[in-house]
Amino acid sequence: MDLVIFLPLLIVMGAFMYFSSRRQKKAMQATIDLHNSLQIGDQVHTTSGLQATITSIGDDYVELEIAPGVITTWVKLAIRDRVVDEVEDDDEDEDFEESQSGVRAELNSKATEITESPNTKTDS
Repeated sequence: MDLVIFLPLLIVMGAFMYFSSRRQKKAMQATIDLHNSLQIGDQVHTTSGLQATITSIGDDYVELEIAPGVITTWVKLAIRDRVVDEVEDDDEDEDFEESQSGVRAELNSKATEITESPNTKTDS
């Protein structure tokens, strides 16, 4: 009888452990893939938030240029991710600016200027 009570609890705990270990394995594999794909010249973020450019790659270490002429040595595990430059579309920017200028013109035409406050006291 006691086994029947604990069986659902054991099943739930087993499922939780299975899915959490699976998620951890995927994250570890993604990190390994990132470290294997690093190349000289890549811009990266470290786990401490530093943004730098890779100047040299070894088996366990990378050299990062954090400022012009300043090169530091880091463990590969300190690389969190690669910085990806976003390419902006100029046509979308122009369309956005045109729509914003129309909105500003509409707001300016509806705006009223308050010259006197109705709650001001006048000296008699």
